Amino acid sequence: MNPLLLPVVAVQGMRVRSSTEVLPPASGPLTGRVPAGDDGAPDDTSDDALRLGVLGESTAAGCGVDSHAEGFTGCLAGELAARTGRPVTWEVVGQHGATARRIRYRLLPEFDGKFDTAVLLAGVNDVLSRRSPRDWGDDLAAVIDELTTRAGRVVVPGIPAFRAFPSLPRTLARFLDERAQALDEVSRRVCGERPGALWVDSAELLPVGADFFSRDGFHPSGSGYRRWAGSVAGKLPSE
Repeated sequence: MNPLLLPVVAVQGMRVRSSTEVLPPASGPLTGRVPAGDDGAPDDTSDDALRLGVLGESTAAGCGVDSHAEGFTGCLAGELAARTGRPVTWEVVGQHGATARRIRYRLLPEFDGKFDTAVLLAGVNDVLSRRSPRDWGDDLAAVIDELTTRAGRVVVPGIPAFRAFPSLPRTLARFLDERAQALDEVSRRVCGERPGALWVDSAELLPVGADFFSRDGFHPSGSGYRRWAGSVAGKLPSE
């Protein structure tokens, strides 16, 4: 970006921070179970359930929806149940504003289950806090390495495109997009170096309509989380 535009970015950033509504995390249980096929049929009690864990920032915390059943975790569990015909148990640990550093040292110790698939939702706050690609990569690698000891597969979705966020002015969104792309390149490399990790590009979510976002114009709505979860589920190998 042209350095002459950085003062504009700074002013727009302050305005957005002061005017954007801070949405609470989703309420309700942090664990759950989706029946096989997600068809509303009575669930069985067999031990063939897929185990899903989701860890990360405000999107993991479910900001933008009322419950985790409507958020990314519940939507992904439903997608996996429908695609595999197996029940899915899920667990989520998330925090609004969490960077990869906070996830590594504060949230990861709380995320102590064993999973078939663990999903890491992170990067937006690292972009907003201007963390360097090197620092992002160090923390990301450490989190993934720990998760691979607890999960058969670790999935890292790419950072959503800031240019699609209704709450962001164009110049600020372009600046954030450039920083996000730099972190995504690191994520792609870090995951590519680890056989148990999979990076999933979020670019295919574009274009998005107004219904993708919650009322803050920043976090997904229930519809947005369903679309995002469906995109991620479509990249996972059949169980």
